[in-house]
Amino acid sequence: MSMSAVHSTSPPAEDPITPPPMTTPPRKASVRLQERRGSNLSLLLDVSTLGLEPMCSVTTPKEVWLQLLHTSTRPLTHTLLKEAATDLNTLNLEYQKIPPNFVSSAELDVPGHTMKDRYKTILPNPASRVILRSPEEENGPDRYINANYIRGYKGAPRAYIATQGPMLHTVGDFWDMVWQEKSSIIVMVTRLKEKNEKCELYWPQPRDRRRRVEEEEQEGETSRFGRFLIRVRDSQEKHGFTVTDMEIQLCSQRRPVRHYWFTSWPDHHIPQCTTPLLRLVEEVETYSRALLLPSDQPIRAPDSSPGPIIVHCSAGIGRTGCFIASSIGCQQLRETGQVDILETVCQLRLDRGGMIQTTEQYQFLYATLAGYSSQLHVQEQNQDQPATQQTSEDQVSKQLKNLQLDKP
Repeated sequence: MSMSAVHSTSPPAEDPITPPPMTTPPRKASVRLQERRGSNLSLLLDVSTLGLEPMCSVTTPKEVWLQLLHTSTRPLTHTLLKEAATDLNTLNLEYQKIPPNFVSSAELDVPGHTMKDRYKTILPNPASRVILRSPEEENGPDRYINANYIRGYKGAPRAYIATQGPMLHTVGDFWDMVWQEKSSIIVMVTRLKEKNEKCELYWPQPRDRRRRVEEEEQEGETSRFGRFLIRVRDSQEKHGFTVTDMEIQLCSQRRPVRHYWFTSWPDHHIPQCTTPLLRLVEEVETYSRALLLPSDQPIRAPDSSPGPIIVHCSAGIGRTGCFIASSIGCQQLRETGQVDILETVCQLRLDRGGMIQTTEQYQFLYATLAGYSSQLHVQEQNQDQPATQQTSEDQVSKQLKNLQLDKP
């Protein structure tokens, strides 16, 4: 689906910014400190347009935020979703009413964390943040990383990890997290450098000889990052993204990792077409399901599980949120025939503040899922056999196998 019809209602930005304050009614009392710091009490205004009951007798703005994030909902069938995706004014209002749930430094009780934060205003929510445990042989203190566990479809715990793009001095921490969480999939939704640096190179490149481990050269392109050897086994260029099969090694233990690098997202804009992102979501879902099947791979530990899918862009909230929300929405559409994008984004923000960074990204998310819903709708109409005669698993497998996405 083309996004040429989506016009910016505010300057698009990928670098983290705090959403502009919303209009508030006149107040007789003086503004309190908590309100000056961005409590967004204006979220109480006209919440009925989102299907919420107006709330009274709240004690703190934080409780207002949380109640809105826990209760906001707007389930949409295929027809309603198609209409909603083109109503940009309503989407803008809907987006502006979602509490950002950003975290302040005072809430994050981790000494020295600022040295490991790419952006000082984008911090992990304390309740869901990933904590790096010290290796058993070192017996040291736990370590900090700017990352959060993110719930998946139907609230599945720790389905994803949303994190910032690794910096030069946090690459080792990033691979520690991959190892600790037994993650088998990494999704990167940014270039290494756009206007400014977005992410440090954290995996071996064919032309990068600086950190090559010469004795491992015959087994594949290999580099050492922190405690780990990272070896590239294979790399394939797809339409809009690159798939690289790697191996992470610690001492004699090895594990496979598949890296998806999405390069079709333009700097400070949204993609003009939803197809590449949908293809990426489809490929990641297909591979993730395959990991749950018995495997005869010699480098895979017998007790290992795929672990959370690690997703990052630069700040870990904008494009990262778009990918995760798209993935959850696609699953919801396949299983139920409808999708609740508002509820999904609220769930994401409960786990990591600021997910889906701009109005334009929110509109793009609606357009992406509307396009996917249309494909499913056409497929269902063309089926020879009623869907009710198939098992849910058969439907999902057939849809993923036969789904033909429009070319941009």
